[in-house]
Amino acid sequence: MERVWPVPGTPTDGRPRVVVAGLGPAGPELVPAATLSVLAGAARAFVRTDRHPSVEAARRSAQVPLESFDHHYESGERFEDVYTAIVEDLVAAAELAAPGGGYVAYAVPGSPFVAERAVELLRSDGRVEVDVVHAPSFLDLAWDRLGVDPVAVGVRLVDGTAFAIEAAGDRGPLLVAQCHDRSVLSAMKLAVDDVDATASEPHAAPRAVLLHHLGLPDEVVVDVAWEDLDRSLEPDHLTSVWIPSLASPVASEMVRLDELVRTLRERCPWDRGQTHGSLARHLLEESYEALDAIEALDAAEPDVPPEVVAHLEEELGDLLVQVLFHATLAAEEGRFTLADVARQVHDKLVGRHPHVFGDTEADTPEEVAARWEVLKKAEKGRTSVTEGIPAALPALALAAKLQRKAESVGMATATLEERLDELSAGTALLAASSVPAGGDSRSAGASGETLDAPAETTVAVGRLLFSLADVARRLGVDPETALRAQAAWFRRLVEASE
Repeated sequence: MERVWPVPGTPTDGRPRVVVAGLGPAGPELVPAATLSVLAGAARAFVRTDRHPSVEAARRSAQVPLESFDHHYESGERFEDVYTAIVEDLVAAAELAAPGGGYVAYAVPGSPFVAERAVELLRSDGRVEVDVVHAPSFLDLAWDRLGVDPVAVGVRLVDGTAFAIEAAGDRGPLLVAQCHDRSVLSAMKLAVDDVDATASEPHAAPRAVLLHHLGLPDEVVVDVAWEDLDRSLEPDHLTSVWIPSLASPVASEMVRLDELVRTLRERCPWDRGQTHGSLARHLLEESYEALDAIEALDAAEPDVPPEVVAHLEEELGDLLVQVLFHATLAAEEGRFTLADVARQVHDKLVGRHPHVFGDTEADTPEEVAARWEVLKKAEKGRTSVTEGIPAALPALALAAKLQRKAESVGMATATLEERLDELSAGTALLAASSVPAGGDSRSAGASGETLDAPAETTVAVGRLLFSLADVARRLGVDPETALRAQAAWFRRLVEASE
């Protein structure tokens, strides 16, 4: 149960108790009296950070030392790690205070309900009872300085440190918080191609508004050109940015391309007549063309000519159109949208990387690959790791993929040395069986006719190729790529001989 402090006469439910209190957005004059009262009565008192203008007032009110969590910010690799550590410290402190009937106070800048991830985690933690002291946030001051009704204009609050993701596809208006240093502002500036003026000022110059130290004597509220966003003042944890309108959001090019595909579906007879099935061969062709471009770039490393890079960029774009086209068809059919496709693959990748986003560990690519197969098998309810492998894959690619799958589940397979022995034996067997008595082995099929090989020869050749694919894979060579490269070389040789 959560309550707003103080609630006289209301008993606790027996769990250790944490009272979260807001310090307000600026100086001591905006700190609620209830916050000071909570700090004064706490058995132990914490503040998220010492970097706030009301901390000294909070320290004077507390009857115990006011402890800061700044050390977690200095040692944590990710913000989420910091917030988790804060919650664990608060829970542990509350458990120690509970036997004596005391509670732990946790003071946060602004309001406990605005941009306070640790408070969010704490409120969902069943180990403690959480009470909350409300306080004004920097948002209240921002709306006043901007003269904006956030509900009327539909403002979105986004995190400056994740601006490129949170603002993708959004046209604003946006209030961007957590703009604590120049690097954040620089990243924001680079993430957006341009910024439009507000709708009420259609001819005004592109702009943003820097909000700095609101409610303090050195408060700054200043319109700036977008290119000056990161060079107009020295930002800190009390800096935010107001963006009235985004003309070219972070995902603008994807949005434009998606819109183009939908327009083609409406206006072009050829595009209008396509189905998932009719587009299948185009997807295959574009995939092979992209593969050619990748191989050309790889062959040109490290000094890759600009035209080779441009070719890969073009082919990846052609491949992307195929994805967008299929998503557009599915959206027309009411099945799924491009957003569903992106969301699904995003969530799948997060789930398949517990060593990145969870608490498991993987130190080598082999460990990652093995866990990937286990997770994929469980996720899709498959009985075998071979399920889902397209039977229509090119034969060498199919063989190498099956061999990798076998290794991922710990299946005992031939060693590299055994595979090499198989190649030697198989080559000798084929050599002995392919030369007609008293004849020349080159005569068979030399006229261009197709000869049917005996079944045992077909099996022997298949085994030889399978072993060769495994040898290539174990040596770090993709057999399909290697054979394609050799075929390309031979093609040039044929062309030269003509």
